[in-house]
Amino acid sequence: MKFIEYVEGGGPDSLTISNTNTPDLKPNHVLVKVAYFGINRADTLQRQGKYPAPPNESKILGLEVSGEIVAIHDEQNATHNLKLGHEVFGLVAGGGYAEYVLINTEHVMVVPENISLAQAAGIAECFLTAYQALFIESSLLSKQHVLIHAGASGVGLAAIQLAKSHRAFIATTASSESKLTLCKKLGADLLINYKQQDFLKEIKNHWQGCDLVVDFIGGDYLNRNLQLLNTDGAILYLAMLAGRYTDGLDMALLLGKRASIKGSTLRNRSDIYKTQLIEKFAKAHLADFSNGLLTPIIDTEYSAAKLAEAHQRMENNDTQGKLVVGW
Repeated sequence: MKFIEYVEGGGPDSLTISNTNTPDLKPNHVLVKVAYFGINRADTLQRQGKYPAPPNESKILGLEVSGEIVAIHDEQNATHNLKLGHEVFGLVAGGGYAEYVLINTEHVMVVPENISLAQAAGIAECFLTAYQALFIESSLLSKQHVLIHAGASGVGLAAIQLAKSHRAFIATTASSESKLTLCKKLGADLLINYKQQDFLKEIKNHWQGCDLVVDFIGGDYLNRNLQLLNTDGAILYLAMLAGRYTDGLDMALLLGKRASIKGSTLRNRSDIYKTQLIEKFAKAHLADFSNGLLTPIIDTEYSAAKLAEAHQRMENNDTQGKLVVGW
């Protein structure tokens, strides 16, 4: 099969199409012929040598795919009735940048009606991460106020839609008016251009504060997030775009507000955790893609030959939604 090879520590131009063996079928897995795979920041970090694949997982890049089931192992635990030819999408811990990939039968979902395979490739990672952030790691309730940084990212746009579906009030930050316009279209109430406005001042001018902050930045955002947080509020970190270290934490703010600060990842979670997360998300929201209440936002579809361009755009933060790549 074809797959995308990379040079660890290399730039986007190090990505090349190469050949390797198709993975052997194993218990509780299906073999999927990949139609599209999604691009995630974790892919660019792994290529740069900053985010290695978890132990015993494929070293090939790629965390989410859509495609067709072409083989099913006789031993499978999935409660849903998977069949050859089913169009599915799913989550993998590696191996997505290939023509074929093995997926745990409990980590695949059948593509909803009215959703294309290209769109489906942009659902798993961002919507599961957003759902986990809002409702598993946190307990966002109706009428609460949430600030979602990087609102025009794949996870950000998914989080806006999910928070709105639960009738929360949503503020978001982004770097341009076009990105904020998209955030507003999907349900954001308070729009903040972080290049022109101070999000702390904007929150204080319009709201009393926030009950939850979902942050991908870190750095000096930490204490500013604490300042706008309501008592007993929470800050959840999903990434560290400003670097792994932050300036001094204001412990007085942390203690005075009884605040919680938490970090979360998805890729290195156990199979059992991922199974439970997918089951909860599918039960709560999978049908919403068919009825139009949730929408996977695809910025651009690329061919595999143009993958370097997609990685460069991801690194430049030049996206509004997901980048997906088709074979």
